[in-house]
Amino acid sequence: MAQSDQVLTPELVKLLKIFIFLSLGLVLILSFFNSYRANNTGEDKSYRVNDSNRLYFMNVRAIHYDREVRRDAGMTLFRHGKRLQSDAQPTLDLVILLNPVKDDAYIYFELKNADWPIRLSAKTDKDVLVFDFSNGNNDEHFGLIQKLKPLIQANAEFELILDGKTFPIWSNEKEKEAVKSVVEDYFRLLN
Repeated sequence: MAQSDQVLTPELVKLLKIFIFLSLGLVLILSFFNSYRANNTGEDKSYRVNDSNRLYFMNVRAIHYDREVRRDAGMTLFRHGKRLQSDAQPTLDLVILLNPVKDDAYIYFELKNADWPIRLSAKTDKDVLVFDFSNGNNDEHFGLIQKLKPLIQANAEFELILDGKTFPIWSNEKEKEAVKSVVEDYFRLLN
């Protein structure tokens, strides 16, 4: 047999060995990053609550909330006990909704004594921001709380604008602390 008729030449064998060892090394290295693989389940984990955060909320923080169990929706609603409750004046409450079946937590803006859509004005030392909001889905409520969170923490003054009339909300210290507490508790739940 002639030298040129060989299929597996020594150079080709060296290249195959290099390729095999590099491939095995790459697989070994990538196996350490197994937890970073893509989530193709279709589940939205944006609102997922882990057990330790849920237990902390239920055992430590929930004592500050009025609890309403909604069996029809399969959820428990938590409204802060120090929120403003009025039968005549429009109010906007932050409600934490826990879904124990899915281990999810949602935030909901509960409007009382008025109709949607609303405008929410936030006044800081520097400027005035206005947010238009109509009652929407979980993502819209979550998006609004993310926009309002830094303003709430900065003690901005909030007004509810309905049909050209303004109504102060979250204005006294008790209400401000209640709203801050709800925001902190909600984001701690999601962690």
